[in-house]
Order: sequence, then structure tokens, then C-alpha cells
Amino acid sequence: MKKLALTAEKLCKTYGRGNTVVHALNDVSLTLHAGEIAALLGPSGAGKSTLLTSLGLIKEPDSGKIIIGNETVFDNGYKTNIRSFRRNHIGFVFQKANLLPFLSAVDNVRLAMEINDISGKEAKKRAEELLHKFDLSERKNFMPKELSGGQQQRVAIARALANEPQLLLADEPTAALDSIMGRRVMELLKQVAHEHDTGVLVVTHDHRAIDVFDRIWVMEDGRIKEQ
Repeated sequence: MKKLALTAEKLCKTYGRGNTVVHALNDVSLTLHAGEIAALLGPSGAGKSTLLTSLGLIKEPDSGKIIIGNETVFDNGYKTNIRSFRRNHIGFVFQKANLLPFLSAVDNVRLAMEINDISGKEAKKRAEELLHKFDLSERKNFMPKELSGGQQQRVAIARALANEPQLLLADEPTAALDSIMGRRVMELLKQVAHEHDTGVLVVTHDHRAIDVFDRIWVMEDGRIKEQ
């Protein structure tokens, strides 16, 4: 049986109080295996982004439990150095690539490793290997403004994988791309999950590539309604 990349148990997050209370997360539980890619669907306001930021240790839930790999990182409060843990175990991909405009593609990827005290030479070698894997070797020295939207997003995925995370979280990664490039990015995320043995969770409204996913969850009113 494959190991678990992520376990969430009874996560709750509430905003407001009294008549204005909003239950953004209402006893949300899920498991994601290493090497598996899952989609999180649902209407705006369903709680998808709140769940993603909670699982990514960006926004603290009110209660519940989060286990990433074999480590309990949240159990009604943080149980680890979340900044260090995020850097070493979690990768993020967002709607916009958010590349540093003054760094080349390879240096954007390399910087993620150098922040983690990986030597410049080793970091550059791994950055070049990742860009080659994503068919970007010929663009490695290009600045972000010289890359297409799809190329920028591929660089962002390479950067997210730089520190070999156990968990990769993607928030609407194809929203700004056309259908062809959007599907290519989704297929690339599936490749990442299967080849790197990474758990990948994607928040998306893009139903054009829904067949890419190993599992699909639907959220509504702060709950997972369907699997």
C-alpha cells in the first residue's frame, strides 16, 4: 500500500460571529497518497482556498489535525516550525507563476534551493535538470517576460519541486491559460505526482482536464460533499 502524503482530520475554520458567522471549513477530513493527484472542485465560497491554505500551513485552522508524511504538523495548534517545514516538505503553484522578474528561469528555480542552504553549484545542476524535464532547457536563461504564460507556469512547477516536497498544492494553476496549455500543465502535474511520488492537490474550476485526476473531491458550504 502506498504511503500517505497527507491526512486531514476534522478541520474547522470559522469567520465572523453571531448572524455573520461563516463556517469556511466544517469537519473536513481527507487523505492523499504519495504519487496521487486529486482535484478539489466546488463553487466560489465553498471553502476550497481556505482548505488549501490550511493544508499548506499558511492559514491556521481553528481545530483539527494535519499530518504530512509521517509528521503531525497541526493538532489543535501547530506542532512544528511551520516556516522550515513548508520550505522542506511543501511546494506551491498558484494561478500566476509569480516568478521574480529580475531572475532568469534557472535562477528562479535555483533560488528556492539556495534559501534551503543547498550550494550554488548543486542547486544550479538540479534546477537545470528540472527545466530540462519540463522541456525548458532552451529557455533556461530567459527572463520571465520573455516566456509565454505556459512556460512561466512550467518554471513555477519546477521551482515548487526544487526541494523535493512530499506535498504539492496548486490553486487554479490553469486559470490564465488557454485550453491546450491548460491541459498540458494538468498533465505535467499528474506526471509530477506519479514520477516523483508526490501527493498533488489541485483546486480548479477547469473541467476540461478532469480525466487527469486519480481522485476528485467536491466542496460545498465548507464540507466535502462528494468523492
